[in-house]
Amino acid sequence: MVLAGTANPELSGSLPAALGVPLGDAAIERFPDGEVHVELREPVRGRAVYIVQSTGAPVGEALLELLLLADACRRGGASRVVALLPYVGYARQDRRRREGEALGISAVAGVLAQGRFDRLVVVDLHAAATEGCFTAPVDQVTAVPTLAEAARRWAGDQAVVVAPDAGAAKMARHYGRILGLPVAMVLKTRRTAAEVEVTEVIGEVAGRRPLVIDDLISTGGTIAAAVDALMRRGASPGALVVATHLIADAGAAAKLQGLPIERVIATDSLPAAGRWTLPIERVALAPLLAEVIARLARGVSLGDLVSAR
Repeated sequence: MVLAGTANPELSGSLPAALGVPLGDAAIERFPDGEVHVELREPVRGRAVYIVQSTGAPVGEALLELLLLADACRRGGASRVVALLPYVGYARQDRRRREGEALGISAVAGVLAQGRFDRLVVVDLHAAATEGCFTAPVDQVTAVPTLAEAARRWAGDQAVVVAPDAGAAKMARHYGRILGLPVAMVLKTRRTAAEVEVTEVIGEVAGRRPLVIDDLISTGGTIAAAVDALMRRGASPGALVVATHLIADAGAAAKLQGLPIERVIATDSLPAAGRWTLPIERVALAPLLAEVIARLARGVSLGDLVSAR
């Protein structure tokens, strides 16, 4: 049985067609005081249950829904409970930069441990090493091949894949292998949570169309700084920006719309947000999640679906 939380109606709505079966019947309601109430409307005893829930804003609500769905399944006698998280909130808080900071992902991993999941499946974590924070086995699958094929239609053979910082270098090489394109990298230093400064561009970008890739876009600061630096070094206008997760706070659209960016391509791991004048192409994750569920149900290796980061 496959259940879905309410965090991402767009993604949940596309799952039945990809799975070839309807979602399991679960009622998720809010009481007047804000409490979440979960009730399974069909039996799960002896069944393996797969729960799909992105933990985006509001992260606490999404996490609680996921835990309550897992609790209902356990109490209903499910033989196995697997959580599929297209987006993992707090994954960027994977290190302490100064004394007094909380390690956000460690705390969230502790919360998820209360769900007693047999396995967690996540899509393109911000840092691969974050897997070590979780007590349940974790499979990190990647949307890069799907996104690369979506970008292929626009990139052309004179494009260059660009990592906007050192952390995206391995992902950029993955895109480069799939698309048969050279790879460049932007080196940056971060001034604030939303502002970065480019220190160097490594690789040949002059006369080439940049395909700037990352695991997520939030404030837009990293992407904006990278595109600006690339244009100053002679890259062709009409950059493509590709990311697995489009968080995009209120200022991101405004920050990017004045730059020579032709299109932003991202998955539907999170609900659409913000007002964009740039064309946004949303790539469905439902086929990838359906394939993951089908393989886990049959006990088949995830193999080529696993993240190369």
